[in-house]
Amino acid sequence: MTDILEQSQARQRLRSLGEALDSGALKQVARILNGGLSPSDIAHLLESSPPRQRALLWNLVDKSLEGEVLQYLSDDIRGYFLSQLNAQELADIVEDFESDDLADLLQQLPDTVIQEVLDTMDEQDRQRVEEVLAYPEDTAGGLMNTDTITVRPDISIDVVLRYLRRHRSLPPMTDSLIVVSRKDQFIGMLPITKMLVTNPATTVREVMDTDIEPIPVTLSDTQVATLFERYDLISAPVVDEDGNLLGRITIDDVVDVIRDDADHSLMSMAGLDEEEDTFAPVMKTSRRRAVWLGINLITAFIAAAVIGLFEGTIEKVVALAVLMPIVASMGGIAGSQTLTLVIRGMAVGQISGANVRWLLNREFLVGALNGLLWAVVVATAATVWFRDPMIGAIIAAAMVINLLAAAIVGTLLPLFLKARNIDPALAGGVILTTVTDVVGFMSFLGLATLVYA
Repeated sequence: MTDILEQSQARQRLRSLGEALDSGALKQVARILNGGLSPSDIAHLLESSPPRQRALLWNLVDKSLEGEVLQYLSDDIRGYFLSQLNAQELADIVEDFESDDLADLLQQLPDTVIQEVLDTMDEQDRQRVEEVLAYPEDTAGGLMNTDTITVRPDISIDVVLRYLRRHRSLPPMTDSLIVVSRKDQFIGMLPITKMLVTNPATTVREVMDTDIEPIPVTLSDTQVATLFERYDLISAPVVDEDGNLLGRITIDDVVDVIRDDADHSLMSMAGLDEEEDTFAPVMKTSRRRAVWLGINLITAFIAAAVIGLFEGTIEKVVALAVLMPIVASMGGIAGSQTLTLVIRGMAVGQISGANVRWLLNREFLVGALNGLLWAVVVATAATVWFRDPMIGAIIAAAMVINLLAAAIVGTLLPLFLKARNIDPALAGGVILTTVTDVVGFMSFLGLATLVYA
């Protein structure tokens, strides 16, 4: 009930802010921004505003809130605001950032600016950030936070509790303490919930959990997200190849990975960047989309060239020009269904060399059954429409051929692209559509040429 009330109040504040912006009451806007909205709400408002209004709102955000707001912005918009700041302003803004969040932010800046910001930090904080920057941002090392609380296995729970009381606060998302050896090698985890109900005289070794597998620092962020989902983790230790503790990953960063992967899959199918700014300027948006439109134009010419091969047949039988888009469209839809299923299975780690053959056989049979079903429907409609049973038979055969091709290509294409380090979500749709168009036109028009030539 409290959450619903808070959401309602937040929506009301956003409406009030919109009304104040429309009326030009900037003092009221600043008061609502800095006194009534959370950093995440401010970020959402910035992302939902056209460029000129966005710049105005950013200038009204209190300096003390800028750092938190930046953490919630998409890379595209955050990069724009960062480009307006000098090194000292950046250093002031990111003073209280966690090392992983700061590393993510710095990776959007030129190397010279990164070094200037690092130079303004104290040695301990700089070392923590540099440890994270040493790894690609899409790996466990790039996700990890070096701010951890570790304990030795041979001390008592009472000593641990007294040690914790010396801290002003614990790092966010601390559900367990990390148990390490004197050489900082990972040994196990001590859940805080277990520690609080254990006899204070008990040693850490007696109650710690040693079944936890640490995350290798080079593991991809997608695989990290899969582990968190599979084992319902809130945090997890990160180690190097020798088992030495480097840091930990928390669920808030994993949620960002899951969201980014979902955005990437959705936007890539249209050839767009997952960080695409909804309100980006016209020229910037046009340049980004032009490349993908050019690629699609090439594939369209390929399909048109296939049609051109059968120009004579089409002139003889005009019905072919009316019906041929049906074959290509049905193949494209069927292939997209298979392609999406396989890409999703690969993303969650369900598809491997052991089950690809079974999946291919299943999709082939599905394609055959659907091909036969809709071949009968389309053949009947075409025969009645054009009063020519042969047209019905030709389109029925072409439909079966194209749906079978769509099933095979939709299954194997993403595996082929992945093996060559090409993003299936980005390139799969275009290639698949080209194949189903070419096969559809070739089979339909080719069969028609054999019959009517």
